[in-house]
Amino acid sequence: MNILYLHGLDSRLNNEKRTVLEKFGTVYAPNIDYRNKPNTINQLLTTYKNHDPEINVVIGSSMGGFAGYYISEILNRPALLFNPALASRSVTQEIPDSIISSLNLKHIILGAKDDVIDPNKTLQFLSKTTLAEYRIHTLLNLEHRIPVAVFKEAVEEFFAELCY
Repeated sequence: MNILYLHGLDSRLNNEKRTVLEKFGTVYAPNIDYRNKPNTINQLLTTYKNHDPEINVVIGSSMGGFAGYYISEILNRPALLFNPALASRSVTQEIPDSIISSLNLKHIILGAKDDVIDPNKTLQFLSKTTLAEYRIHTLLNLEHRIPVAVFKEAVEEFFAELCY
């Protein structure tokens, strides 16, 4: 299993979360400068579209959830997205033109107390996309940052559904 992990704005994958992911496979977690590279998604696609070994799943948080959503669509891979910045972002990012909605599974974790990414706007965005298979979990006490325990539980549930 090869996992592409995309961190959020001004963030990185920490060692505790990396350890959780490494139980399921090899983790590719590039350092991304969303602020200065508005074509991040296309750059990631150039790197990972024909990657050897191929990427099997995409996991992302916040801005990484935004990028992961589109990369998942284009690569036709399942995705686990934490508070994805789908409806709005604080930095400009280009969305590829060549998106064809696919029927791949997406687990989406939303924090009801998120004051950075409005979960209601994310739900509105998702309601306009009809060709994906979503598992949406809104956690009442979750804010924008994802505690390791919440991350671990979501990752385990996601991979269990994928039968890994």
